[in-house]
Amino acid sequence: MKKTSHLFSKIALAVLFTGLTVDASACTRVVYKGPENTIMTARSMDWKDEIAANLWTFPRGIAREGNVGPNSIKWTSKYGSVIATAWDIATADGMNEKGLVANILWLVESKYPAFNPKGHEKGLTIAAWAQYVLDNFATVDEAVKELRKEKFVVVSDYIPGTQKFSTLHLSISDETGDNAIFEYINGKLVIHHDPSYTVMTNSPVFEQQLAINKYWEGIPGTIMLPGTNRAADRFVRASYYMQAIPQTTDTRTAIASVFSVIRNCSVPYGISSAEEPNISSTRWRSVSDHKNKVYYFETVVTPNTLWVDLKKIDFNQKASVKKLDLSNNKVYAGETSGQFVTTKAFTFVGI
Repeated sequence: MKKTSHLFSKIALAVLFTGLTVDASACTRVVYKGPENTIMTARSMDWKDEIAANLWTFPRGIAREGNVGPNSIKWTSKYGSVIATAWDIATADGMNEKGLVANILWLVESKYPAFNPKGHEKGLTIAAWAQYVLDNFATVDEAVKELRKEKFVVVSDYIPGTQKFSTLHLSISDETGDNAIFEYINGKLVIHHDPSYTVMTNSPVFEQQLAINKYWEGIPGTIMLPGTNRAADRFVRASYYMQAIPQTTDTRTAIASVFSVIRNCSVPYGISSAEEPNISSTRWRSVSDHKNKVYYFETVVTPNTLWVDLKKIDFNQKASVKKLDLSNNKVYAGETSGQFVTTKAFTFVGI
C-alpha cells in the first residue's frame, strides 16, 4: 500500500511539473530504430490555424541564398530532396537523397543572435534553415561538425500577416540512426548530438525534456502515462511507445507502428481551448523511411496516406523543380512521384 501511495505521489508531482509547460504550437518528432538499420523518422505538424502545405522535389545544383539582405550566405545544393512546405514560404520537413531528414518544430524559448544586415556576419533566414541542411549534408555528424563552426547566424522574423514571431528548433536524423537537435537559447547555438535523442517536442528546451522523461522512466508505462496535449506529456508518451512497438525489419509493420505512435501523440482535429489557446490541432504527419528512401505523408482532412519513393525522382542538376499541390484538400493515395508537376520554385521568406 505504501509503494502504491508513493508511486501516485510521484505521478502527481510529475503531472504538476509538466502542467506548467505552455506550447506555442504542438509538434512531435520521433525516430524508430529497428534491426538491420530499419530507421524511420516521424513527425506531426500542429498549428492553431490551417497551415497550407505542399510537397516539392528539388534537384541538385540549385543556387540559393539566405534571403536576409546583402550579407546573406550563399550555397549551391549538393543533394536533391523531397520536402513539405509551410505556406510555400519555408521548408518545414523533408528528406534528401542520402537519407538525411530535417524537421522544424516550435520552441517558444528560442532567442536568436542579433543580426545586422549591414554588418560583416553572414545570415540565413529561419525559413531555409532545414533546407540548408538537406542541401549540404549527407549525415548528422557531417552537419554537426560544419554547423558548429557558426559561419552564419539564423535570422528570424514575424510570420507574414501575423503578430507571431518565429521561434523554432531543428532536429536532424540519418540512415545510421544518428540524431542532433539545434536550439538557439539566449542568443547562443546549443547542439545536442547523440544517437539516443530519438524524441523531441516543443517546450521546454531539449535538456529539460530529457530530465522530465528520465523521471517518468521510473513509472511503468503500462500503469500510467501522462495524457494531455502538452509538449512534455507527448514527449513521455512518444518515448515509451517507441520502445514498446515491434522492432522489426518488415517495412510494412514498422511503418504502421511508427504511424500509430505519431498519431497517438497528435492533437485531435478541431481541438481548441479558450483557457489554453496555444493547444493546436494536428494538421499533417510525415514518416521518412531512411533505409528505403521513401517519404510518407498524410493530412488530417483527407482519407489517404501518400508516399514518394525518392529512388524514382530525377535529382540530376538539369532536372526540374516539381510540386505536388495539396491545396483545396486534394486527395492522393499511394506512390505519387509521377504526379509532381514542374513548377517555379517558391521563395523563402526573409527580411
